[in-house]
Parts: sequence; C-alpha cells; structure tokens
Amino acid sequence: MKKTEKSTQIYFNEGDPLMEISTWNTNLKHRLSRYAVDHPDFCRIVETDGGCMRFLIDKRRCSLRLTAPYSEERKQAASVLAKRHGVHTRVRKGEIADE
Repeated sequence: MKKTEKSTQIYFNEGDPLMEISTWNTNLKHRLSRYAVDHPDFCRIVETDGGCMRFLIDKRRCSLRLTAPYSEERKQAASVLAKRHGVHTRVRKGEIADE
C-alpha cells in the first residue's frame, strides 16, 4: 500500500464512553499497544488486519492537542538556544551538515 492509502481514523459519538482508533501508523500502533497492555481497563486491541490495528479506548483517556504556530521571534529565539546548546538540525540525504 502507498502511504497516501494508509490512514488513521478516530470514531466516537457523544453517547458512547469509548472511542475507536483504527491506524496504520507504526508509532501510534506501538504507543496504543503498550497503553493497552499497561491499562487494560481503559484500552484494548480489537483487531489486527494486515498492518492495520483497531483499538477501543476510554474517551476520557485521550485528548486532542492543538498548537499555535510559532511567531518569527519565537522561532529565532528557539534557533539561538538550540545552537547555543549544540542541538544539530536534521540533515537531508545527500547534504553535508555545517560544522
């Protein structure tokens, strides 16, 4: 499957205490699987189907986080701080990192 065909779907309604998360995302599958093992009263694996996994999770255990974009001043301050502490920027394949 192409990446554009792999989706993460989150379903819930106001009346049901559970939400369903269906995902192909490897990182999310690992995180939810660990959570299901650690907290079986709140999350469980419902189905594993050819790379896609489906979970049921207590809606109260999940949140959606929205973040505002950084202002130019905040981006610049973060860049200066990162450089001061030796944090390196990600290098794309084929590029040479600045020394």
